[in-house]
Amino acid sequence: MILFVCSGNTCRSPLAEVIAKKIFSKDKKFQSTIISAGTSARDGLPASPLAIEVAGAKSLDLSNHKAKLLSRTLAKDADVIVALGANHRDTVGIIEPAALEYTFMMTDFCEDEDGDVLDPIGMGLEAYEATYALLEKCIERMKKKLTRQQEG
Repeated sequence: MILFVCSGNTCRSPLAEVIAKKIFSKDKKFQSTIISAGTSARDGLPASPLAIEVAGAKSLDLSNHKAKLLSRTLAKDADVIVALGANHRDTVGIIEPAALEYTFMMTDFCEDEDGDVLDPIGMGLEAYEATYALLEKCIERMKKKLTRQQEG
């Protein structure tokens, strides 16, 4: 299972989830479950309207997304955890210390990027589009890295 983690699970991690499902579904070698959660999510909240709009413009559907709070069980059950920010990675380590062995920052997969993925909440459409573009680039590279690991 691949688990994407952000704060509220209404913007970044749901976008990462649907992007990854699209990218990984093209490859039959990857039959992994792909989900997302938030370190301070309120269970059941929908994705933000701008996240839904940006995803929809790429033919991805977030209309049925329901936020879920990161739990110890989710962290333990994941094969790979991808944190969208350093504070999310730190929270994973607090909830389930052993999970830090397989927790990465999203930008770890993009050599030309570092740090946190910008949280677009409260910003305009352009911020969401920029976040989408960064997530897509990093997830494409993540897939290549995981493919090499599976083959090697």
